Amino acid sequence: MRELGRPLAGKVLGLAAIVSVLIGGRWIAFSLQDLGSPAPSARSTGNDALWLSHRWVDGREGPADVAALAARLRGTGIRDLFVHVGPLAADGTLDPGLRPRARWFVGAVHQAMPGIRLQAWIGDTVPPTGSLDLEDPSARRRIAGAAALVLDDGFDGIHVDFEPVGDADPGYLAVLDEVRPVVHAAGGVLSVSAEQVEPVAGGRWIMEAAVGHGTWWSAAYLHQVAERVDQVAVMSYDTALWSASAYSGFVRDETAAALAAVPPWVTLFIGAPAYRATGTGPDLGHIDSAETVGAAIRGMRLGLSSAGSPSAGPGGRALGIALYFDYTATPADWAAYRSDWLGSDIEGR
Repeated sequence: MRELGRPLAGKVLGLAAIVSVLIGGRWIAFSLQDLGSPAPSARSTGNDALWLSHRWVDGREGPADVAALAARLRGTGIRDLFVHVGPLAADGTLDPGLRPRARWFVGAVHQAMPGIRLQAWIGDTVPPTGSLDLEDPSARRRIAGAAALVLDDGFDGIHVDFEPVGDADPGYLAVLDEVRPVVHAAGGVLSVSAEQVEPVAGGRWIMEAAVGHGTWWSAAYLHQVAERVDQVAVMSYDTALWSASAYSGFVRDETAAALAAVPPWVTLFIGAPAYRATGTGPDLGHIDSAETVGAAIRGMRLGLSSAGSPSAGPGGRALGIALYFDYTATPADWAAYRSDWLGSDIEGR
């Protein structure tokens, strides 16, 4: 995530360099996966989410901005907000000076938007691109302590985002095992930003060889992660795919893979890219014309349709779109969310 200063240039450059070799005909297959029409029932069930920038807790946003956010979310399916309060320090601690307005913001959201869950988004970059070592037991204890302190600000949960976490990383699972009882003891929810599931079986090893570290997860590892949390948000963007149809087909595949890997009692979000490339850093893997909110939603709806449109309710599961993120989302992004996912193009409905 960019709020963490995610150093993804190596990942996306490696992805761009090897994806045609790794996927080859699969790239064409992604476009073919975009064929067909989503089932009318493959729509929002009121379990959507939105990542929020750090500006909400550092004093840059005020009461008028909260009122505008409440108006923006009125009539949508967004029920969870992940607001950035970090990053964590290299030793796993969290500087309280980074969130001087957190308590005010929590109170303002709870007053203006009853029913919305506000989760504190914490994390940092980890080796080999960062310095926060999840294999260090003392660092894990400090991360759990940081989560407890943030929950004292009134947040309804913790959203964890460590990157890049490779497949089968035991330290990451251990962190979740440390943080989960802290969050649940406070009556909160624990959610995570998850890496993409490898689009081709064994592809994670080729990617790791190309960029020097793991970036894709196996379905089995996603399942292990999901068993430890309440919500999983798959970051299905920064793919280096160059057409909307291929990207939509990719999201369709990711949706199907995640549905199979994530237990039905765990809420599943599919991340949709509401941002624009700057031409540097992590944005090298994002092509504006291909990775759009509309294409992501179409891919998710196609994936749900092929899986029988599982939804929240008796015998179903909670799932939705997670928009990344509030500060960069344009009116066109919100219009696509309303028309394509909610089935409404009426603002505020």
